[in-house]
Amino acid sequence: MKLTYLGQSAFHVHTKDTDLIFDPMISQNPLAAKINISTLESDYILLSHGHGDHVADAETLAKQSNSKIISNYEIVTWYEQKGIAGHPMNLGGKYHFEFGTVKYVHGVHSSMLPDGSYGGASGGFVVWNDEISFYFAGDTALTMDMKLIPMTCPALDFAILPIGDNFTMGYEDALIASEFIDCKKIIGCHYDTFGYIKIDHAAAISHFKQAGKELILLNIGNSIEL
Repeated sequence: MKLTYLGQSAFHVHTKDTDLIFDPMISQNPLAAKINISTLESDYILLSHGHGDHVADAETLAKQSNSKIISNYEIVTWYEQKGIAGHPMNLGGKYHFEFGTVKYVHGVHSSMLPDGSYGGASGGFVVWNDEISFYFAGDTALTMDMKLIPMTCPALDFAILPIGDNFTMGYEDALIASEFIDCKKIIGCHYDTFGYIKIDHAAAISHFKQAGKELILLNIGNSIEL
């Protein structure tokens, strides 16, 4: 499985000959200026919630690749009105796609679509197949519901957690979250894009290392094999 960081909370995942994009906000992110969205391919776009810093490029990417949106019922319905196909989910539900199983899990965060429409409940995704199992948390506070993930899903190979604080967990709470989800390899997101969420990279990495865990902070545009 190949994972590429596209900035903020946006990731491209290639698994089982399928291209997935999570929470794309690229064109409006100055830090991601070197990412050319016209070259990005996606079979599915997974949206954790409706805020602009997570959905800004979803319509463009979906239309250029004829991809489906996976999200909650409210968000999928909103995009269907724009002529974009989708697969609606709701919290606690799972579905078996050709690339693997997706479970839509609880997130503690607000949600509103760019035009002010109600964005439904915020969530995250646990995705697994015979190659990999991972958790994409979206925007969330630390919540005890995270303890349900290892009880209901396969063991995680890695997790993508927000670490920027102010609007989401900070890296201290993300470390606790990593304990709740029983995962030692964490990829950070939702940090540095704007002033409220700038972090001390060395302090964050050290905080995880002292607990015997790994925090990976990818440069935008970089990829790793997992």
